[in-house]
Amino acid sequence: MFVGHKNSYESHSREETNLNGILGGALLRAISEILKSLLCIETEKEIFIEIGCYFYRASMVIMELQINRNTPANAIEILQSLSRRVESAKSFTAQIEKNAQKMVVSDVQNVVHHIESAVRNIGENLSILPSLTYGSQDYVERAAKALSEEMKDASFLGRLGQNSEMKQRHHHVLSSGDFKRGERKQIDEDLYSVDVEVSAANIPFSETSQTYVSDTLESSPMVNGNVSKGSSAGSSLTALPQFAHMEPLYETFFCPLSKTVMEDPVTLDSGVTYERKEITEWLERQEDSEEIFCPKSGQKLKSKNLSANVALKATIDEWKERNEAARIKVARAALSLASSDNMVLEALIDMQTVCKTKAYNKVQVRNIGMIPLLGKCLQFRNRSVRCATLELLKQLAEDDENGKEVIAKTVDISVIIKMLSSGHKPIRHASVLALLELSTSKFLCGEIGSVAGGILMLITAKYRESSDAFTSEKANEILKNLELLPNNIKLMAENGYWEPLLTHLVEGSEEMRTEMASYLGEIVLGPDIKNYVAERASPALIKMVQNGKSLSRNAAFRALKQISCYHPNAAILVEAGIMLLMVDEMFTRTIHNETMNSKTEATAILANILESGLDVESFQVNAHGHTMASDYILYNIIIGIKNSTPDELNINLIRIVLCLIKFPKVSSTVVSVIKESEASYNLIELINNPNEEIGIASFKLLTILSSFMGHTLSDRLCKTRGQPESLIPNPDETTRITEKHAVSVNFLAKLPHKNLTLNLALVNGNVIPVIMKSISQTQVAGARSSRHAGTYFEGLVGILVRLTTTLYDHQILFTARTYNFASVFAELLTRSFSDEVQRLSAIGLENLSMQSISLSRPPQKKKTKFLKIVFSRKCISIKRSKGEEFSLCPVHRGVCSAQETFCLLDAEVVDQLLACLDHENVGVIEAALSALSTLLDDRVNVDQSISFLSEKRAIHHVLNVVKEHREEVLWQKAFWMIEKFLIEGREDSVSNISQDRLFPATLVSAFHHGDDRTRQMAEKILRHLNRIPNFANTVTFTM
Repeated sequence: MFVGHKNSYESHSREETNLNGILGGALLRAISEILKSLLCIETEKEIFIEIGCYFYRASMVIMELQINRNTPANAIEILQSLSRRVESAKSFTAQIEKNAQKMVVSDVQNVVHHIESAVRNIGENLSILPSLTYGSQDYVERAAKALSEEMKDASFLGRLGQNSEMKQRHHHVLSSGDFKRGERKQIDEDLYSVDVEVSAANIPFSETSQTYVSDTLESSPMVNGNVSKGSSAGSSLTALPQFAHMEPLYETFFCPLSKTVMEDPVTLDSGVTYERKEITEWLERQEDSEEIFCPKSGQKLKSKNLSANVALKATIDEWKERNEAARIKVARAALSLASSDNMVLEALIDMQTVCKTKAYNKVQVRNIGMIPLLGKCLQFRNRSVRCATLELLKQLAEDDENGKEVIAKTVDISVIIKMLSSGHKPIRHASVLALLELSTSKFLCGEIGSVAGGILMLITAKYRESSDAFTSEKANEILKNLELLPNNIKLMAENGYWEPLLTHLVEGSEEMRTEMASYLGEIVLGPDIKNYVAERASPALIKMVQNGKSLSRNAAFRALKQISCYHPNAAILVEAGIMLLMVDEMFTRTIHNETMNSKTEATAILANILESGLDVESFQVNAHGHTMASDYILYNIIIGIKNSTPDELNINLIRIVLCLIKFPKVSSTVVSVIKESEASYNLIELINNPNEEIGIASFKLLTILSSFMGHTLSDRLCKTRGQPESLIPNPDETTRITEKHAVSVNFLAKLPHKNLTLNLALVNGNVIPVIMKSISQTQVAGARSSRHAGTYFEGLVGILVRLTTTLYDHQILFTARTYNFASVFAELLTRSFSDEVQRLSAIGLENLSMQSISLSRPPQKKKTKFLKIVFSRKCISIKRSKGEEFSLCPVHRGVCSAQETFCLLDAEVVDQLLACLDHENVGVIEAALSALSTLLDDRVNVDQSISFLSEKRAIHHVLNVVKEHREEVLWQKAFWMIEKFLIEGREDSVSNISQDRLFPATLVSAFHHGDDRTRQMAEKILRHLNRIPNFANTVTFTM
């Protein structure tokens, strides 16, 4: 009974299927005739091609209705309705084909109007197909619905006549791929040559091939529902001739159970052939049945034995081979015109299927010129198209070096790399997988590495494991592949990924280690990696210096020099044993055939390490137990500084001495060696070396030595031809102040000020006019004219100050008067170029003011003259009887002037000196106090001076210094002035001091915590203020 019902059901189903097949076949034949007619129409060709596209795509849906097991109940009604629409369109297309030459514009418009209506109605019919029609093939459903929407909105009538006008206006045919017209023409000719051979009878069979393809689509990760409508459906027609030209699929190719083309056909004893997998599963489900029947024929099976149908399998395989070539050609055509995202996506996924079936298909895809078109597809906005393109590129590159080479030459790799940063995860994953496959090629490793920012993006992806672990893992594998080329390793290091370089430096071949060391010497290390690189690389580099060949040693030296430039690395290098090796290179090793002087590199590395401030006595530098502070080492370093030594080596040796001389125990030895040897002369000779860096280094060392052996250096400088005047650059010949200019004038300023020989050499060498002009020009230009302008200006002022210490010499005194030093220093104090300039100016004024006492002379009295004395605040004006007038300074008791006697009162600089007492810089305050103290010297009229200073409220400024600062030197100078006011001043001065509420507390603090001299001075003032008993006036009683 069960078998009877089953056979009845199957019989009914077969009848329904046969009816669907008959209707569908008729429809497909009609569509085939429509397409044949459309291809022959020359009028408005592009519009009719677009119309044909719609009919061809509709034929694909009709094929699904024919063969799908899930045929809807209303399938026959839908097919009948479609038949009416198609027949209507067929009649109009035949009409226009036959009468195209005779038809006027209105006739063409009428035909197009009816065809447009038919297309829209077909779209309406397709839209009512239920979802069950497509089963689990989601992609086919989406494609059918997209086609339905496009056909319902189709509009052709309004565009009649536009295409010919566009052709006349433009030299290029624009497609979505922006192909040139020449390329488009070539593609069209190829398609039409196929069209001529098209047989309308092929269309019904071609649908099976399309179904076969569609069955594979649902397994593709690219089918994700993100398919957007194409800009035009017309591009589908370009695929039509190709599909139509396919060799027909026969019913015997299909498994009766799965309705798909069989891969492994097997035959039951009933004689019916099935797909092995499908029939095996069906038989397993029938195990509990006593009798088993053939699913298709209903014949009772005698056994479950399956016999491989070799002949059929061979036939199917041969068909696939011939069919796949046609499908490849179709896909290329679709990608060429690329007028619809849907069509491009269909072609891409179809090519993925084709390439999976047989490796040779990839060769065909490559040879037909499809790869350049894939590069265009990467520019699509549609995500699904880009994903499918990336996956197809990956397939074409797999196990195919020729494919990789073509991809490298025709596809912009930077576009794929850019997709690594996409916010869409499937695109990121597809791009990283494609790059991973491409990176297995050495040639493509170079291409990937050469993309600007490409390696940086891969490194970024590698470190974003928390947000995308898959991309991170694959990016790491890509980077590993890219290590095949050393230059890629260098690029990784430059972008912050140092592990590959360090690994190859430690574990690589000798050639690789040399190259990695060379890169390490070139790349600038980031602050966060310097220590790590030093720890990893130092032992290997030191080993290369010890045992390597010439090239390896040179590369290692440069790398070590780079590492040692970062001072915190010094301890790491010393721990690795670098000191012993570098000193040995300096004094012991002599190899003359090396391309690099290892002594120069060794001294540079030593200088870098010593500049970090390491204790020079804490580690040995040779087998004899010497340290860098040993006499033997110091002597050999210092005697190496000379003109005959290479410039760079001289610079490094001077840098080493500059570091060593900072240590008190070492400085005496350095000074002793320099004094006893020719080193001082050598250093003075090097300051004029054409190499500016040597000159700068020499000046810096000489400046430090000036505090130990300044007079010796001054004498030797004066004995050198052209010195010291050549150390002052002429402002007329100097366009820019350099560091050498700054250190040279500062060297002269730092030499002992009271060295008369040097001062006279400066005066006699006509240096002072040059200095005055330079000061004036630098004041006008300002400190921003050069980064060294401030230091240079301070040096110029310092040279002027040094002359004020030897004013007892008439030549120097004459020079000071000629250039009015008092007014110069007064102006510098006022304009305050910098704190140091103010300090130096105050010192200069102090030195000048000390000479005012001896330079000020009372006027010579003549008996025939009558003197009239007029008193004023600042001076006493004396008039002779004949009208002659001159001034007497109340402080210096004689005739004074700023220019001749350097009087501070006449220079009107006291207010500026008092203002300096409110300065934050201790040095400026100290110098200002010293200059003001010259007005209270015992050799001047102290009463008049105190009276003058009281009018300026000087005591308030001095008291503020005491209260606001705790430096001993300021307290002592201020206490000295305060005591003068207390002893020599009037009652108002004493009152001002005693009434200051905070001053006594400062005095007590100084009395308790100051040094001996400060305490004594504080005690005296406290006695004057009656803050402690005055034991000198106390009566002593004796028994």
